[in-house]
Amino acid sequence: GTTDVLVAYNLTWKSTNFKTILEWEPKPINHVYTVQISSRLGNWKSKCFYTTDTECDLTDEIVNNVNQTYLARVLSYPADATDYTGEPPFTNSPEFTPYLETKLGRPMIQSHKQVGTKLNVTIQDARTLVRMNGTFLTLRKVFGKDLSYTLYYWKASSTGKKTAKTNTNEFLIDVDKGESYCFTVQASIPSRKTNQKSPESPIVCTSQEKGM
Repeated sequence: GTTDVLVAYNLTWKSTNFKTILEWEPKPINHVYTVQISSRLGNWKSKCFYTTDTECDLTDEIVNNVNQTYLARVLSYPADATDYTGEPPFTNSPEFTPYLETKLGRPMIQSHKQVGTKLNVTIQDARTLVRMNGTFLTLRKVFGKDLSYTLYYWKASSTGKKTAKTNTNEFLIDVDKGESYCFTVQASIPSRKTNQKSPESPIVCTSQEKGM
């Protein structure tokens, strides 16, 4: 006889800096799942065969072309699926376009230097899992000028924040001599409709001796 298997629901893409996982519910009781993914024009490719997990890492499938739009589906099989014939019930995911939708990870400040009236801040260019010719591309390489950074900075002795923007990974700003400053950075893709901004980096402060 046929066993009723539960179909998956709440299919959700979780993606940051192109590391991409599909999550869904429910936890299986007497069934297992297989995930399939395809681009709009491509064939279905199976991943995470007969798994009792409720997530599947699809990073390898999307990093070859992050501008494509992908669709995934989760198929449900009885737990003893090996001799299963017939069409398993499945649920489709929402469509996912990595370039437009992957979240921006929290940036890190690589280095900073305050000399006289100049503060120089460099942001670490995060490595992604996007590959080209065998090397992993950085965030800047993938997004180019679509990616900008905002620096929020303030005198350590006050709370008034100022902002500066750049579409490189470097800031050079004018500051008051002898004052210490604190700052944090945020990545953004202004052209996007959603997931425009990253979380802010940890705050870093300079230490200037008074009267230097």
